[in-house]
Amino acid sequence: MILENMSMAFHAIKANKMRSFLTMLGIIIGIGSVISIVSIGDSMRAMFADLYKDVGITRALVYVSWYVDDFRQTDYFTLDDLERVKEVFADDLDYVDSNAFVSTDAINGRKKLKYDFQGIDYNYPDVMEVNIVAGRNLNKSDILGRKNNVVLEEKGAQELFGMENPVGQSFRATIYGNTSEYTVVGIYRIKQTPIQAMMMGSGDTKSGYIPYTILTWPNDYFSQLNFFAKEGTNMKILEQKMKDYVAKQKGRPTSEITFYSAQDELGNWDSMMGGLSIAVGGIAAISLLVGGIGIMNIMLVSVTERTREIGIRKALGARTRDVLIQFLTESAILSACGGIIGTMIGVGLVSIGGAALQVRVVIKPSVVLMAVSFSAIVGIFFGIYPASKAAKADPIDALRYE
Repeated sequence: MILENMSMAFHAIKANKMRSFLTMLGIIIGIGSVISIVSIGDSMRAMFADLYKDVGITRALVYVSWYVDDFRQTDYFTLDDLERVKEVFADDLDYVDSNAFVSTDAINGRKKLKYDFQGIDYNYPDVMEVNIVAGRNLNKSDILGRKNNVVLEEKGAQELFGMENPVGQSFRATIYGNTSEYTVVGIYRIKQTPIQAMMMGSGDTKSGYIPYTILTWPNDYFSQLNFFAKEGTNMKILEQKMKDYVAKQKGRPTSEITFYSAQDELGNWDSMMGGLSIAVGGIAAISLLVGGIGIMNIMLVSVTERTREIGIRKALGARTRDVLIQFLTESAILSACGGIIGTMIGVGLVSIGGAALQVRVVIKPSVVLMAVSFSAIVGIFFGIYPASKAAKADPIDALRYE
């Protein structure tokens, strides 16, 4: 019986191809929009997760809050403070530095480029990938000896020196009022998709790594501790332990100590993107309502056109339920076909966009299944009234209908 009803439904749809397609168009647009928007939202959330993975998902900062009224010299950290933190939190942390950075001009002859130098310790590559393509990373001797050695990003280095491999070359830079020569000991390469480059910024400022011990100024004071927790560390527990420790060392209440982690920031972005995706997806789903009304309209027309057919079927013994199921099946198939086509279009558009932008596309099978199922439910819901009208038709009046 089900197969027979489906066969009749497909026959009726094929008999009016253009009308059927225009009827499905609302469902196609609705389902395609919903899948596209939800997939874009999920892909953006995955991209942010990848971005924070590059930044370091276990990374965090701790410092005495700057908003306190009586901020004092002792609220800064020293290199001795940093070493004590390494010892006290040895079981929790993989890496600690001073979160030092500086913006300055790198000058080589007549060539001058703006650079952002990040101060790092020798074991920084243990927690963050530094893709060295020439030379080496900074080592322990560079850090402890406060040597003027740097590792530069590949494209910026080539632009500054005009050569493929400038390892061993030097440039002048002024840091904290002191102009010195800095030697390039390594070149690293940044791997970014176009969308990542756009979001992270791809301006004229170049990047490089420098010993953090050079950037602790004045008198080896710095305001923040930057660290990477060991994988699997409970960041909430670590936050409380770290705040309690810093508060005790600095003679401050815990409420005046700020702890900020990459996980917190990622969670905020994830919540915002998830809420935005749901909101916009809900708006796009309104077109499903329009598509459902279109299905109801065309099914009413179909019932009117096929009144005589209904009368003949009833005269030959078809029950009211049989006629009802026949037209419900037709409306459900009409809507489900629209849902399948809409799904293909939505998935196709997102995949093409992801390939063009070199972004990992996230398309959840559950969303696709839910979209197609929902489209069929829409067809059934909006087909109930036309099907009921057909089922209740009086066979004698139906046979007399011209």
